[in-house]
Amino acid sequence: LTTTLTTTSIKSTADSAADSEGLGLSNEVRVDTINNDDRCITLKPEAIKRLKELRKTTPPTELLRMGVRSGGCSGLSYVMDFTSSSSVSSEDVIDEYPEVDSSFKCVVDAKSLLYLYGMELDYSTELIGGGFQFFNPNAEESCGCGKSFGV
Repeated sequence: LTTTLTTTSIKSTADSAADSEGLGLSNEVRVDTINNDDRCITLKPEAIKRLKELRKTTPPTELLRMGVRSGGCSGLSYVMDFTSSSSVSSEDVIDEYPEVDSSFKCVVDAKSLLYLYGMELDYSTELIGGGFQFFNPNAEESCGCGKSFGV
């Protein structure tokens, strides 16, 4: 996942004149924007494949909700579930994943976003340790099963 942060400085004509006179006055405004095509969670090919399978058993209006809650071996654990669009609040972040299907969306609440931003979701079919795999750059520690983490 690559996040591009663009910083734009805007100065008025009056600011430029004040700076040229050595007055050190400036009303510079900094505008930071993040490209809209960046997603908070990256889905690996095996995770996409598994989500497509799960998607066949859920109504197309259902959204994947991912989050974090207290608990687990390392203090915080990952939460994933399908939910209805009526449970989405204005503070939630919604990412679209057309590679799963044209209407597939993932919802993350603002508090969990602090812990999940930049995470990669994969899927393993291994008999031991299989299932969804979370690769989280924000985790300072994780348990052996990989389903909980600490910061």
